[in-house]
Amino acid sequence: MIQLLKLGASFVLPPGIFFLALLFLARLAWLRGERFAAKGIALIVAVFYLLSTYLVADVLMGALEHAYEPPENPAGDVIIMLGGGAFSDVPDVDGEGALTASPSARLLTAVRLARKLDLPILVSGGQVFQESGKEALLAKRTLLSLGVPEDRILVEGESQNTVQNAAYTARILKEHGLERPILVTSAFHMKRSVLNYEKLGIEVVPYPTDYMTNRHPIFHCVKLAPSADALRTNATVLQESLRTTVTYCLGK
Repeated sequence: MIQLLKLGASFVLPPGIFFLALLFLARLAWLRGERFAAKGIALIVAVFYLLSTYLVADVLMGALEHAYEPPENPAGDVIIMLGGGAFSDVPDVDGEGALTASPSARLLTAVRLARKLDLPILVSGGQVFQESGKEALLAKRTLLSLGVPEDRILVEGESQNTVQNAAYTARILKEHGLERPILVTSAFHMKRSVLNYEKLGIEVVPYPTDYMTNRHPIFHCVKLAPSADALRTNATVLQESLRTTVTYCLGK
């Protein structure tokens, strides 16, 4: 009963209410003899409805996230953690500015791996927008507060995208004689990240984290509910697919 109530409520709130409104307009167009317009509106609603469900998100995001599996016994000489967003002026435990959710999850995994394998951490990420925080510096501050020694932290704080993440960290790897990096980033971001390092001739050990879907999702009726979060998840998949294609073709 609770799942049915949630399913019904999803059509009262955005984006569900918009789908119902558009279907109403499609019906009016049909009754007025505007069959082509009605079919066009209905098709658009169908596509966006499906992209707004976790039923589709589980399939699309799951396929992307499981391109690489975390190795049971990773081996390397440094852990590279890629940035993914930061706020410059939000309050934090020991200062101002903080990483957003995805890079925070990446950082947690990097710290756990570093302690398990006794490896240094190379954090990568600059300030992308004026209101963004300086990702690598915020990551370093957080690592220090978690007890990671400063001499076990390397910082690359200039990159603004994944291509630059790879290129700029490659320089630091060369400077420090590091040759077997373990790459930590969100599972949805791993395929494109590995590709960028491959284009530089660097073989990384992928260690995906920050998963957005279960490995074996279970169907329930709420996954048919239109959701802004599901739409954002599917948009992330489409964005990653486009960017990966561009990287394959143009190396950017």
